[in-house]
Amino acid sequence: MIRPTRAWRTATVLAAASLVLTACGSEEPTNTGSGDDTASASPTAEESKTEAATKGDGTLTIGSLLPQTGDLAFLGPPEFAGVDLAVKDINAAGGVLGKDVVEIDADSGDGTPDIAGAEVDALLSKNVDAIIGAAASGVSVSVIDKITGAGVVHFSPANTAAGFDTYDDNGLYFRTAPSDVLQGEILANLVIEDNHDNVAIMGRQDFYGEGLSERTQQVLKEKGATVAEFVLYAADAQNYTAEVAKVAAAKPDALVLVAFDETTKIIPQLIAKGIGPQDIQIYFVDGNLADYSDEDFDLAGVKGTVPGAAEPDQTFIKRVNKVGKPLDELTYAAESYDAVVITALAAVAAGDDSGEAIGSEIVNVTKDGTECTSFEECSKLLDQGEDIDYSGPSGPTDMTDSGSLITGSYGIQEYQKGNTYEQIDSVSGVVPPTS
Repeated sequence: MIRPTRAWRTATVLAAASLVLTACGSEEPTNTGSGDDTASASPTAEESKTEAATKGDGTLTIGSLLPQTGDLAFLGPPEFAGVDLAVKDINAAGGVLGKDVVEIDADSGDGTPDIAGAEVDALLSKNVDAIIGAAASGVSVSVIDKITGAGVVHFSPANTAAGFDTYDDNGLYFRTAPSDVLQGEILANLVIEDNHDNVAIMGRQDFYGEGLSERTQQVLKEKGATVAEFVLYAADAQNYTAEVAKVAAAKPDALVLVAFDETTKIIPQLIAKGIGPQDIQIYFVDGNLADYSDEDFDLAGVKGTVPGAAEPDQTFIKRVNKVGKPLDELTYAAESYDAVVITALAAVAAGDDSGEAIGSEIVNVTKDGTECTSFEECSKLLDQGEDIDYSGPSGPTDMTDSGSLITGSYGIQEYQKGNTYEQIDSVSGVVPPTS
């Protein structure tokens, strides 16, 4: 497919507008003054038509709603670094529509307490065109109506909750992390492959935790495993004594723990009940796959799944580590980078930096065109009138019409002595459709 150039599109819009004005004004006098007056009126009319065709203010302004505080604060540094590097690369390549991209940072928190709403209000007051974030699905679902209702793109690098696929988002919500419909399948398959058939699931009771826990349970049962106990806990609970007791009573041979930072409280309680990491196989997910080297419990042997390119881009890793201080975590750095680049490319494709215009082009720039791997390369192709298929450091970014990835890749991680983890395998797959 050949995409019309921006100049061609503008000329077409102006020509069409001219025909409409001629037809609508056919009963009016064609000249109500001197020739000079008529000549001077023509540029003004063209300027008005150009302004009407463009809703943005000419400067792509991106807000970063990412965790600086809260249980997911460990994800903040790599996500902010990914955004920062993308903006730097875009501006080095000439910016968007001839102007540098402007970035404004905000703290999403983790939802307890809720600070994201006020932070979104602050971003919207600064006329952002797109908001990158939040990391937590529960935080994003609490502000999605406010963001998309304002005509602003809501683009998360880390939301995995399956519920976003069917959410009424005005066509303005997108993500570069695959849906948990796929993560639950991959996690369950990993458990089965490790020869566990009496599995307990313990997950946080929120938009993210419930969906991933239920999907994992579904696939485990489909594969013939017994789900010995399925228990959800309040994310802000003071302790998890009752839930841990239920899991221990079920005597599972493996436990899937879908959690955030409360993992540091749950693990000691599991150990006390004889179902800790040295007693049974435990599996983490992206929400709690973190560096626990400061803790005094032993996670050696714990496995986990986290979205990420099947073959990490080493050049990107080196570059993103130079943005600020070296990163302890790289989770979602590439996805954050790609979210910004895709947003910028969509603005170029639309010839407009408004949220609605960007949203109308985001899916288009991720698939079914000439493959390209950088903003500079892709934007040049767009200027030449070509359709593009952007693929970045997070891997292929092809999206469904709902703004979610068509495929996803996951790193299979395992904790070593000292409570840090390393990748032992990777798995890719097509995200199953949700109804």
